[in-house]
Amino acid sequence: MEQGGALAAERDGERSIQGLMDGVNRVLLDKADVVELVTLCMVSGGHVLLEDVPGVGKTTLAKALARASGATFRRIQFTSDMLPADVIGVSVFDAGRGQFVFNPGPIFAQMLLADEINRTPPRTQSALLEAMSEGQVTVDNVTRPLPQPYFVLATQNPLELHGTYPLPESQMDRFMMSLSMGYPSDAVERAVLVQEDDDRRLADLPVLAGPADLERWRRSSQTPAVKDSLVAYIQAILHGTRVCPEVQLGASPRAGIQLLRAVRARAWIRGRPFVTPDDVRALAVHVLAHRLWLRGERTGGRREQARNVLARIVESVPLP
Repeated sequence: MEQGGALAAERDGERSIQGLMDGVNRVLLDKADVVELVTLCMVSGGHVLLEDVPGVGKTTLAKALARASGATFRRIQFTSDMLPADVIGVSVFDAGRGQFVFNPGPIFAQMLLADEINRTPPRTQSALLEAMSEGQVTVDNVTRPLPQPYFVLATQNPLELHGTYPLPESQMDRFMMSLSMGYPSDAVERAVLVQEDDDRRLADLPVLAGPADLERWRRSSQTPAVKDSLVAYIQAILHGTRVCPEVQLGASPRAGIQLLRAVRARAWIRGRPFVTPDDVRALAVHVLAHRLWLRGERTGGRREQARNVLARIVESVPLP
């Protein structure tokens, strides 16, 4: 994988985005591509949905990224009986003060791991919509800002349908990317079997950044230039999803905005002051496929089918 320094060259002694990713990679092992994509989303203001089978390192990735970035971290294990108040928080009457006092829920953290998000009903899923879109929540007609920078990493098992509630289109559209970690290579799996040591590697991971660094990286990640021809290229891909006969609901303008933010961040992480068509081709499936709704049944295999359809659409659009 091509790797360069971040565009905003770090002065001696300053923390770097590459140093952050290197630290997380020492914990995850053999997942550098996924680490880069998740980090890319974090610094560009997006959120990530990890769709994968249990036990491949999704929670470890979230914990490692939170520890290395110095972000406050909370985990919600979603279940079928959870209520929105369990996520957002609730106002409780304080007899001593003679007034209601708001007790914030676990959503009030800079990094939130929404584990098995599809196991909770739509009413509770919707508690995340305002938070993911606007970085705030509204309780009892009072709008409360969330800690910044704010980043949601959600997980779900794409193959298990019993006792789950598929995420609606509006919820899927809030995620910048949908990713899959996949199984480890034979060599890495052998090392894990012989000496399973995720907790030790996590404990040894130093804090490699802080909120100020994340805010600075978020601003810098959007500085690479994008030519008009590349904007037209992205538009052509979006249009292709809307006219494809296999697609019932194509990508929205919000999807195009998210793709543009993502490709800028990719160029910045890789040390370039400009975006290339390769950036768009590398990220289009990750950013757009989960937003498509195909014609016919919505089955457990829909995600992979949507990715294949999107890949064909991207291949069909001429390069600028």
